[in-house]
Amino acid sequence: MKRSEPSKALTVQHGGEALSSRLDKVEWPTLAAALDATGFGVLPGLLSLAECERLRGAYSEDGLFRSRVVMARHGFGRGEYKYFAYPLPPLVADLRQRLYPRFVPIANRWNETMKIEVRYPDEHTAFLERCHEAGQLRPTPLLLQYVEGDYNCLHQDLYGEHVFPIQVAILLSEPGEEFDGGEFVTMEGDAAEQRAEVVPLRKGDAVAFAVNERPVRGKRGFRRAAMRHGVSAIRRGHRHTVGIIFHDAT
Repeated sequence: MKRSEPSKALTVQHGGEALSSRLDKVEWPTLAAALDATGFGVLPGLLSLAECERLRGAYSEDGLFRSRVVMARHGFGRGEYKYFAYPLPPLVADLRQRLYPRFVPIANRWNETMKIEVRYPDEHTAFLERCHEAGQLRPTPLLLQYVEGDYNCLHQDLYGEHVFPIQVAILLSEPGEEFDGGEFVTMEGDAAEQRAEVVPLRKGDAVAFAVNERPVRGKRGFRRAAMRHGVSAIRRGHRHTVGIIFHDAT
């Protein structure tokens, strides 16, 4: 892929204190309870409208990305996405670094409940060192672009041995104005028993959700429930999303 000069709009400082203030206002116990109950939870207004526009406009800046994926070529659905390259744009890097420690207590509690020995360090830099030592060196935050008729099949974003069990997607377009359809969907369970949820989002809202498995209480204690996510078909317009995945890829 030909690389151009990175967009100045994304390489300058973006107002990290404003993002930090928004994160401080999130009702984290309520979000944790939602993740425990359903495998997902919404962070309303995580990004400002200006930040959404800057990120969405970055899709044409090839110099910011390491690769482009056309979903139809791989049976992933329709639409396309691009993985950011290192160094990540400040806004994307800041989201990764500031969100990760908020989810560490939930991730460690889930693993303890599911009797998984892995525990996650408090800081994202330490977790990335673990990924990189295992050969997972490629950054995974991404921008997704959909137009009319596009959709994303149910899937999991695993990428290697080391997987952080929660990730975040942030909607950068306004439903009902810039696009119709395109609902974020989660699916829990296996082929014998599945439960789908449609997650309503507005522009700037984020959804945190289980990447792979989460603990679900059953009649005989907790069991591991498989989780997948996707996007329903776009009926009109354009939809953009930024995905914040905390583990890197092989």
